[in-house]
Amino acid sequence: MPILKPYKTIPELYEFLTEEYGVTMERPVLKHKVNNQWVGITYVQLKEETENFAFGLSSLGVKAGDKVSIIAENRPEWVYADMAILGLGAIDVPLYPSLTSDSIEFILNNSESLGVIVSNKFQLNKILKIRDNCRSLKFIIVMNEKDATNENNIYPFSSIQEKGVEAKKQNPQFFKEQRKPIKENDICTIIYTSGTTGEPKGVLLTHKNIATNVHDALKAFPIGRDDIFLSFLPLCHIFERMAGYYTAFSSGAMICYASSIESVAGDLLEIHPTIVTSVPRLFERIYSKVIKNVESQPAKKQKIFNWAIETGKKYHAAKKAGNLPIGLTLQHKIADTVVFKKIREKTGGKLRFFISGGAALARELGEFFEAVGIIIIEGYGLTESSPVIAANRVDNYKFGTVGKPFPSVEVKIASDGEILARGASIMQGYYKNKKETDESIKDGWLHTGDIGVFDAEGFLMITDRKKHLFKTSGGKYIAPTPIENLFLASKYIDQFVLIGDRRMFLSALIVPDFEALKEYADSHNIPYKTNNDLVDVKEIYDLMDDELGKFQKNLANFERIRKFALLDQPFSLETGELTPTFKLKRKVIEDRYKNLIEGMYQGF
Repeated sequence: MPILKPYKTIPELYEFLTEEYGVTMERPVLKHKVNNQWVGITYVQLKEETENFAFGLSSLGVKAGDKVSIIAENRPEWVYADMAILGLGAIDVPLYPSLTSDSIEFILNNSESLGVIVSNKFQLNKILKIRDNCRSLKFIIVMNEKDATNENNIYPFSSIQEKGVEAKKQNPQFFKEQRKPIKENDICTIIYTSGTTGEPKGVLLTHKNIATNVHDALKAFPIGRDDIFLSFLPLCHIFERMAGYYTAFSSGAMICYASSIESVAGDLLEIHPTIVTSVPRLFERIYSKVIKNVESQPAKKQKIFNWAIETGKKYHAAKKAGNLPIGLTLQHKIADTVVFKKIREKTGGKLRFFISGGAALARELGEFFEAVGIIIIEGYGLTESSPVIAANRVDNYKFGTVGKPFPSVEVKIASDGEILARGASIMQGYYKNKKETDESIKDGWLHTGDIGVFDAEGFLMITDRKKHLFKTSGGKYIAPTPIENLFLASKYIDQFVLIGDRRMFLSALIVPDFEALKEYADSHNIPYKTNNDLVDVKEIYDLMDDELGKFQKNLANFERIRKFALLDQPFSLETGELTPTFKLKRKVIEDRYKNLIEGMYQGF
């Protein structure tokens, strides 16, 4: 849908919203939970909170070109801080709340951050551990007032706003004047990519980079002022920041912040969102719950469910083909009333579509949700491209692909299969890292590191990461991700890592779905007390062996798993085995389970 008003910088967007669009708007721009109740924030409040904070930051010495870091969960103060920093012509450096003190220290020093804004005591304690090692750090601001200490240069968020109120009296037009010199090619933010290997790199994104991607998003997706977004992906990640924040703001939509990832199921029912940005992990969880619930029902109900899903798939296939028989339409209406409507109600009942990014969406998941009447629109991109390079459209999508390039992005496939992109949304480079910049951008083309191909209709398909391609000792090249996704369709498998680079055959590390395993163990009188007990039981190993056999029967011989090991703990952010967007850190996992992996290859 058309953007409310085109803009070149994020401060221009802020100014339009708070001084034109939102002046008479009664509907909140943001909602969040306070004492378990949803509380709305108006455009007038957004302006007041942001400007008071901006004036307060200025009184601490923040000026154009300075860097200020933000480490916080999604909440209104994140937006106030972001808009205040950018409105001063400064640059913000958002960090994941899950990062360790060591990673934070590296980023604060590398970015030369003047100050850091944290959400709570837990985040503050990380900073206090490393504060003396951070050369540029002059102040710390804590969003939760009760968590701020009385130490020097540590301030509650509200006290900075109070400073701002006083400073504003002296020069009321200061913040407006500060916004005027900001240009579209100025650096807006430095976002550090954790990546799946190596040290974090600071991606330099300009106002133009991000604004271009937002404008493209609103050309690609039907988003408007009546939409309600539920936001739970971290705002420090460019996907949520661009799609779930700036794009929502640019269309006049309202954003509601989930209290946590755990609260999302309940928040969906309370907020009734129309659009949700997510990663495939959420859909895997929803699907798993639906299937488990169905399998606990009598055989008759299971039969009805399976009939409904097949009917839904046939209906949508016929609809796309433009040949919809009356009989199938009637069957679909029955399936919708008996099965689909109940599932859709779990998402709040008003969802128009999900936007999925961050990792590959399994084709089977997309088809299942489509059958139910929930459309998942998958896109593709990198932090380095602000982030969207290509995306499916609500009226033109194909599962198993990431859609077609955004209007402002040019995409081509290199001779080795790598996806290359160029356009106004491509980063300026990595901060203070010319070597990595020169390796990533050559002749104006961003080398994504992803392997892909266009199909006959112009849809882009990602086959794997260039660095992830295995070459077996027999000389066969293997893309692990599609094989891993195949096995993730098993109800007994939660996480799956393929092993095989420079090996004679493929093996796997498997984290089972322990709820499903416990149900199996209980129904087969298999004794256990802990997860560890379960993975050590021969019957469970045999069950998993049978599952692998079922799922890999259509794979080529050299793509089949010959050995596997069951793990009793999931890979997680906390253990450093997953990136913040839940991608596997293969090198970390292979190092951690080195002995277990070597054991699978002994004797060969």
